Formats: sequence, C-alpha cells, structure tokens
Amino acid sequence: MPKGWLLTGTAIVVTVSVSVFLFFTLTEPCLILKNGETGEVIAAFLLNEGEEFSITFVHSVNQTPVTDVYQIKNGKIHVARTVYYSFGAGVQSGIGEGESLEYGPDGAMIVSGFSRPMDRLSYIVGTVSDHTLEIGGERISLRELCGRNARVQFTYGRRLVRMRTPFSARSK
Repeated sequence: MPKGWLLTGTAIVVTVSVSVFLFFTLTEPCLILKNGETGEVIAAFLLNEGEEFSITFVHSVNQTPVTDVYQIKNGKIHVARTVYYSFGAGVQSGIGEGESLEYGPDGAMIVSGFSRPMDRLSYIVGTVSDHTLEIGGERISLRELCGRNARVQFTYGRRLVRMRTPFSARSK
C-alpha cells in the first residue's frame, strides 16, 4: 500500500475519533422544544436516558386535567402513562393488551403499559387553558414559553453544553 494512502487513512480515523469524542464531551442529552412551523429551537432541557417529563392540560370538553407522561428509552421519547379524571372526547375509554388501569388516591385514572415510541410528538398550546411542561422538578408554562396556539414539537437529542463563566453567571 502506498505511504500516502496509509497517512490519509490514519488522518481520517483520527479525525472521526476526535469528532466523536468532542460530540459526546461537549454536548448533553436534552429534550428539545421546536417551533412546529419553522423548526426553530425554542428551548432545551437536560434529560437523561430513563428520565421522565410530562405535559398537563385541561381537557376542552370535560374541563379536568389530563397529564401525558413520557420517558426516554433507547434515545427516543416513549409514552409511559396518561393520568386523567373523567372521560371525554379523545380520552382513552378502554384498556388495550399489555396496558393497565389504576386509580390514584385523588381518584385519578392512570393508564400505563404503553411503552411505545413517539416518532412525532407535538402539542398545540391552548388558547383558553395552558399546557404545562414538568421536567426535572420544574413546571414551565408553554403558553409563556411558546405563545398561545403555537404548535410545539418535542424531540430528544444532544445540544452543546453551555459553558458558564463568572461574568455570564452574574449577568443573568
């Protein structure tokens, strides 16, 4: 094999190795919220494999809260369970194979056992009632973050780690 090919091959292997190393060193796993119309990133929240987040909204027909809980599995968003308080249009009224129904101490109906990946997860933020994201112990109003009637797409991926310097930490 010519010496030039060996050097080129070595350079390619080193470049790929360094790129992979930097990707995993300088990025962190996040739930990423994007504008559903433009694809522009609205926000990103640190979220690791196995962790959960939820979206809560008031059902437009029966006027009671509905909470959809999602979990990150194998790098994808999976439906984990749904919590609701009364039946209405679009609310699950039957239990499928592998699913279970439990009742919470407050009377909530909790349907679980879905564990199916969501290839496209999006919500339209309410105009009358807000949608609330709960992640990492924090509750975030999607109406305040994204605006009324905004279509928000949820994805899971990696984002650059934000380096904080003493100056940037003070300026916030």
